[in-house]
Amino acid sequence: MLKYLLFALLMIFVVRSWLVVQSLLFLGTFLMCVGLTGVSWSSLSLGLGMDGISYILIMLSFWIVALVVKGSQKIYEASNFSSLFLFMNIMLLLSLIMTFCCMDYLFFYICFEASLIPTLILILGWGYQPERLQAGIYMLFYTLFGSLPLLVSFLMMYKVGYSLSFGLVDVKSGMSLTCLIWYFCTVFAFTVKLPMFTVHLWLPKAHVEAPVAGSMILAGVLLKLGGYGIIRVSPIFLEVGRHFSWVWVSLGVMGGGIISVLCLRQSDMKALIAYSSVAHMGLVLCGLMVFSWWGISGAVVVMVGHGLCSSGLFCMANMVYERLGSRSLMVSKGMMSFMPSMALWWFLLSAGNMAAPPTLNLLGEISLIISVLSWSIFSSFGVILVSFFGAAYTLYMFSMSQHGKLFSTLSSCCSGQMREYLVLMLHWLPLNIMILKSGVLVSL
Repeated sequence: MLKYLLFALLMIFVVRSWLVVQSLLFLGTFLMCVGLTGVSWSSLSLGLGMDGISYILIMLSFWIVALVVKGSQKIYEASNFSSLFLFMNIMLLLSLIMTFCCMDYLFFYICFEASLIPTLILILGWGYQPERLQAGIYMLFYTLFGSLPLLVSFLMMYKVGYSLSFGLVDVKSGMSLTCLIWYFCTVFAFTVKLPMFTVHLWLPKAHVEAPVAGSMILAGVLLKLGGYGIIRVSPIFLEVGRHFSWVWVSLGVMGGGIISVLCLRQSDMKALIAYSSVAHMGLVLCGLMVFSWWGISGAVVVMVGHGLCSSGLFCMANMVYERLGSRSLMVSKGMMSFMPSMALWWFLLSAGNMAAPPTLNLLGEISLIISVLSWSIFSSFGVILVSFFGAAYTLYMFSMSQHGKLFSTLSSCCSGQMREYLVLMLHWLPLNIMILKSGVLVSL
């Protein structure tokens, strides 16, 4: 476990060399793939350790950050503080590795919040519009608003149980008012980060204003912190969670349905992809809160699949923006005529976004739908809404961007560089290949 932390720390000393950092990130992912063994807690030292869920999320973090660096080549070519950009990405990777490896709730809270600072600097430093300051403040205050009660909750756990180590916290959770407030304060912070419907407004704003690196990391890894946190704190409040799972399932399923309908009204590509993330995470929340094996395994699979798929879609939206100077679906019509090869990748990643076979998303969504329907048959209406409109808004995005009449001022554009196709292929390939070894993910 410590070797991966040291590996990430060493990259800080080579931030002046873009190529070396890229190579080390891909090498780190490869080494983690080779070392994929067992799912029990391993390398227990210095209050750090990994189980299967931690391992796969750390591997995802390495992979997404490597693709972020590969996809942000224009920052290096323009000499736009490229060393500082690499440093921020490596610091973000370090905070993510520490978060997924922590075995102490207070240490977990510190690392969980630390990931906010590099993300904020990425949005403010390399964002597109003047509104990026407002987007950064939105993200900061939404996250802090949810996280401060979480800190109080962890301090109370220490006062009651005299320990904050995973698996050793002994809280006699009943159905008293104190326990209810305690439970909701603990879980609410992670639902904001997930994000859950009603506390999701920071996400589209942050995505729209963030550079491609910020969007890819937000969608690829940072949203998974919320789901991972829920997995870690849920065992403490089993009794209360069992009685109030209907609250989260209702918000997840119906919120996902409402957001899916809203996606059909979006004209900004990045806003549409960001809202689709909220719909997918709604199903993940349901799976985590019904306390079933199908739900937990399906949630982990969807988190990994969504991280790869959504990151690739944001990467393609950025490629369109670089050529047209706009992300509007009304402006980017008929792109298939100019970039036919890119249209293939739009189709492949859009198919992944709507959970078409043979992508990892299909396996995860089947598990989540089984878990939600087995919990209550009345939730089927919301699941139908999410599934149907998930396909509808993805097809709407694909058809609006690739078909139709060309924008009148567009005379010519580059149909795509080898680097861009490589980045897209490295998003799509794991998304479809990992289903062949899905037993590793599902057994976590």
